[in-house]
Amino acid sequence: MDRFHLISVFVAVVDANGFAGAARKLGISPPAVTRAISALEQQLAVRLLTRTTRTVRVTQAGERYVQDCRRILTDMADADESAAGLHGQTGGHINITAPVMFGAKFVMPVVVEFLQRYPLADASCYFLDRVVNLMDEGMDVGVRIGELPDSSMRAIRVGQVRRVICAAPAYLAEHGAPRAPADLQAHCIVSATGATASTEWRLISKGVARSVKIHPRMTTTTNDSAVQAVLSGFGVSRLLSYQVDEHLKDGRLIAVLPACEPEPVPVHVIHREGRYVSQKVRAFLDLAVERLRGNPVFSASMMS
Repeated sequence: MDRFHLISVFVAVVDANGFAGAARKLGISPPAVTRAISALEQQLAVRLLTRTTRTVRVTQAGERYVQDCRRILTDMADADESAAGLHGQTGGHINITAPVMFGAKFVMPVVVEFLQRYPLADASCYFLDRVVNLMDEGMDVGVRIGELPDSSMRAIRVGQVRRVICAAPAYLAEHGAPRAPADLQAHCIVSATGATASTEWRLISKGVARSVKIHPRMTTTTNDSAVQAVLSGFGVSRLLSYQVDEHLKDGRLIAVLPACEPEPVPVHVIHREGRYVSQKVRAFLDLAVERLRGNPVFSASMMS
């Protein structure tokens, strides 16, 4: 079989996490996928995939090989574009994911600018308050807020944000402001069940990190609804600084226990294409990194 076809099938199997998904993606039969992988493994004399009745896992050798295969496929796509006279014109489809509020406030303007700059490109945005697996869900670029686990993803740090405990002035006037972490247990807590939600808040007390149990009076599935509840004067919540920055500046919210804030959390733009990133992804990454690093919401957080 043609080697280019074989590596295309191999990459499709890894991306789809299975033979059936790769067959659908490539428009060929599952047996044809099986034959291609067997032929490739025979040519290389190495096991690339471990197959059971339920799962397909990439071997250590396969993990290394798939990165090289992606580079080859990217180079071939660039060569095809060049032959067609399209080289230098960024185009194609790009899938982007980010947390809901972050995506709406900061990523969407970048996407609009990107599409206006490159008429041959189009994009799909998936703004979700959960961790999206770029590989399994077919994303090209994502935003992660928080420490990154070890992974094959490539990450570019663009800033950091703080975890801010805040409340409306009317609420604090009626109930008083907490002066120590333990005081939070006497307050009405609003908790979002997104990425920042927890039954414990990690805070700094007298220079020592401590976990404070919280008992939310209200839980909500989105961060923006938690912000609205706190703005209405219902209670106290802990939110990320970018989510409440404008409200803290205009006085509609007040930060409490600022000396007890834990260390800021990093913000990264991540992608899955390694060093050999495609032209469309590279163009989007360059623009997103420039715009996010230039945003005072993140630079101010970094200096806090």
